[in-house]
Amino acid sequence: MSKKAKITDLLNFLDNSPTAWHAVANCTSSLLEHGFKELKEQDAWHIEPSGKYFVTRNGSSLCAFIVPNKQPSAAHVIASHTDSPSFKLKPNCEFKKENMVMLACEVYGSPLLSSWLNRDLGIAGRVIYLDSKNMICEELIRLEETPVIIPQLAIHLDRNVNENGLVLNKQEHLAALVSVGNNSKLQGTFLERSLKKHISKNLLSYDLFLYPLEKARLVGEDHNLISSYRIDNLESVYASLEALLQTKHSNDNLLKFMVSWDHEEVGSNSSQGAGSPFLPHIMERIAISLKMSREDYFRLISHSLCTSVDQAHALHPNYPEKHDPRHQPLLNQGIVIKTNAQQRYASDARSFATIAALCIKHKIPFQKFVSRNDIPCGSTVGPITANVTGMPTIDIGCAQLSMHSSRELMGVNDHLTMIHFLSEFINT
Repeated sequence: MSKKAKITDLLNFLDNSPTAWHAVANCTSSLLEHGFKELKEQDAWHIEPSGKYFVTRNGSSLCAFIVPNKQPSAAHVIASHTDSPSFKLKPNCEFKKENMVMLACEVYGSPLLSSWLNRDLGIAGRVIYLDSKNMICEELIRLEETPVIIPQLAIHLDRNVNENGLVLNKQEHLAALVSVGNNSKLQGTFLERSLKKHISKNLLSYDLFLYPLEKARLVGEDHNLISSYRIDNLESVYASLEALLQTKHSNDNLLKFMVSWDHEEVGSNSSQGAGSPFLPHIMERIAISLKMSREDYFRLISHSLCTSVDQAHALHPNYPEKHDPRHQPLLNQGIVIKTNAQQRYASDARSFATIAALCIKHKIPFQKFVSRNDIPCGSTVGPITANVTGMPTIDIGCAQLSMHSSRELMGVNDHLTMIHFLSEFINT
């Protein structure tokens, strides 16, 4: 596949994956097209050598893997996450302010709140309903035809906003405007009417999120930057998928995994989060199906390595003082290896050396990141995965600007470099 095609595919993936459920659905479609077989957790598994499989949980987390033709003695795991900061509609979300219909939302994760103001927003996620046979079913939906908006207070009513900064109360200031006027003749709520255009069934519940309607695009004089919502962390998910799909069977003992979890942005402590036993259960069930002993399984874990792939903070041209002066990742200058003494990242000297040696061998550019002592960094699924599995883990990512904004920015070359690196990692 050409470089241009890889970038076009990423842009399409970003546009078509407004929620974690959509991202997983799009990944599973690609996996099926490439000969992977779906496994259900509730079924008995019959894993075969040289087989390609995937498992989903809750429709929002995914694990795909390729089995070697010999008994596996090690695994290489690429870990990422499918969710992004956003606004989740409350169960009783619709209310009125004078003649205005509004939607009340919960803040999901830690979005850069101001970036969501004054934007055309769609609604996407999953809905649960009763079908004609009174069976509980679910469906993914995207509501784009009636955009909503979170309007900002005019500067005339907030005179010092540019000097003092924007202050937003999450409960009072972030409701989305749906419509104005007298709609008394209309049946039901806005959400009920909108959903009936997609499912004419009895709605039971939903997990619905706001998302920006602006499409992903290339920007910059040379079109070497990507501007989009959900770069964090769908870029990593898609690079992981591409690396796995490009994998060819070889005569080795290496299990090759990609796992993409939901709920990283809210702590990972759920049945489908990185803090769950989703991955170790899958790995153990593979071992059982291949008639490996428990001793063999634990030896496999000790020989394995996980690469946690999540975005990194690029040096900001307007705020260079926010970075450690000797650790300033740049856009389009290679993957970023992240370290933190407080174990907010899972990297240590040994895992760092393994990845650095791989980069040097294959002429893959890489950079180093550690945060300032007075500006604590965020965390990733890396330390959680290391804790749950006992597997050596390293944290890497692509440099980006405006992390957790509704419009993020990263380098085109960095995505291509990440695919190259992950392809080498998963096969080494």
